[in-house]
Amino acid sequence: MKLSIITITFNAERFLPKTIQSVVAQSYPNVEYIIVDGKSTDGTVGVINDFEEQIRAKGIDFKWISEPDRGLYDAMNKGLQMATGDFVWFINAGDEIFDVGTTQIVANAVTDSVDVVYGQTLIIDTNGTPCGERHKIAPKSLQLNSLLNGLVVCHQSIIVRKSIAPKYDLQYRYSADYDWVCGVLKQSRRNVYIDGYLSKFMQSGISAKNRKASWFERYRIMRSHFGLWRTLLAHFAIVLKYPFSKQLK
Repeated sequence: MKLSIITITFNAERFLPKTIQSVVAQSYPNVEYIIVDGKSTDGTVGVINDFEEQIRAKGIDFKWISEPDRGLYDAMNKGLQMATGDFVWFINAGDEIFDVGTTQIVANAVTDSVDVVYGQTLIIDTNGTPCGERHKIAPKSLQLNSLLNGLVVCHQSIIVRKSIAPKYDLQYRYSADYDWVCGVLKQSRRNVYIDGYLSKFMQSGISAKNRKASWFERYRIMRSHFGLWRTLLAHFAIVLKYPFSKQLK
């Protein structure tokens, strides 16, 4: 099983080294590593150049580009297009693979009928300090209907067979990852749960304006995948679980 790990980066000179180091440290040998940089104006490209020899010395099939893009999801589509592995995994700048044996654990879970491997996520801050588990805990049984509760699997902790991985829909600026996972789960034959952390996700914060836009996009995405009534029922359940007094401000 060849695993394509894809890192999207833009002006992430400070955060990219630990991401690359987490990939280079992996014990599983059959890895392709792809970095897609959005024409950074800081020292990001210098970081990539500094690590290139180390990456290749580990026997990793390494590719990278630095060019303008139309945003995060356009860059992710470029990464998918460049990938030649059997499975794809997005570990973006600032994020990390959980530990040195994680890719081997993922590889051990893969059989011919498995299309998705997923697990839990540890949240870290911009200094790499653990902040706790993600608010939405990945369920032990993952199906399309699981996503009526939102994106219950962090994008950095889901590894997908490339042959069923759709392109990201660029009409969505903030929540195309949610739409993408819905598309994946519509096609996947078998989803395997790893009972443990697969990634460390760097949470750097999002503005209230973007958060509201993301919620609106997710509503549209839910309607497209589940229909109006199931979407409304799902939102009604969310309101019951999180009263207005407890909503994020």
